[in-house]
Amino acid sequence: MQAGTAELEALFDIVPDVVFFAKDAEGRYSSVNETLVRRCGRQHKWELLGRTPVDVFPRPLGESYAAQDRQVVRSGEAILDRLELHLFPSRGPGWCVTRKLPVRERGRVVGLVGISRDLGRPDRRDPVYPRLARVVDHLHALVAETVRVDHLARLAEMSVSQLERQFERVFQLTPHRFLVKLRVERAAHLLEGTEGIAAVAQACGYADHSAFTRQFRAVVGVTPSDYRRLRRQRFAEGGFAEAA
Repeated sequence: MQAGTAELEALFDIVPDVVFFAKDAEGRYSSVNETLVRRCGRQHKWELLGRTPVDVFPRPLGESYAAQDRQVVRSGEAILDRLELHLFPSRGPGWCVTRKLPVRERGRVVGLVGISRDLGRPDRRDPVYPRLARVVDHLHALVAETVRVDHLARLAEMSVSQLERQFERVFQLTPHRFLVKLRVERAAHLLEGTEGIAAVAQACGYADHSAFTRQFRAVVGVTPSDYRRLRRQRFAEGGFAEAA
């Protein structure tokens, strides 16, 4: 017996920290859970069904999500555990890990199904947390510097493989992806000010402006300039909440 989309939707309706969706080959929502409805500032599922991300989200973000969908449908390859900073109209920025899988009928891709899981807080009671906290403190202090994983492992008194395994178990990210998260967080904060994009890139550890733009866009879905414009526009309209 295989669970259908309706069963999955009903299951994810009761999970508040996970966005669930299914889409057809054109990227139109065919199934959504209540979490996605609420975060899009809507009241009912039917307000999203039959629409694409371009119809639901501000255009730069919607176009980015739609491009992901086309990639999955055209290539038939999954997007696995992508770290993303999501912006929803009814809440502030929030970190998620996204997975999108193609849906096939008779060997042909006819749509996709996906989830975006909120990045949770680490369990500070975990026995290895104090040693991993040294690594986190180091990354926060040197967020703009080049960091070697073997040095991080020594700080935690672990081998490199132990550090990566334990860090991902406790923080849900590898040390490298955690550093990317810190850098993008800092960049997002600085972009709410008046500093130029090149200065923001430098402050976040990117000597190359284009490398910064590529990394930021890969994680947020829009360029730094578009993010700045979008945030200012939304604040002016009262759209994005300050706290997640």
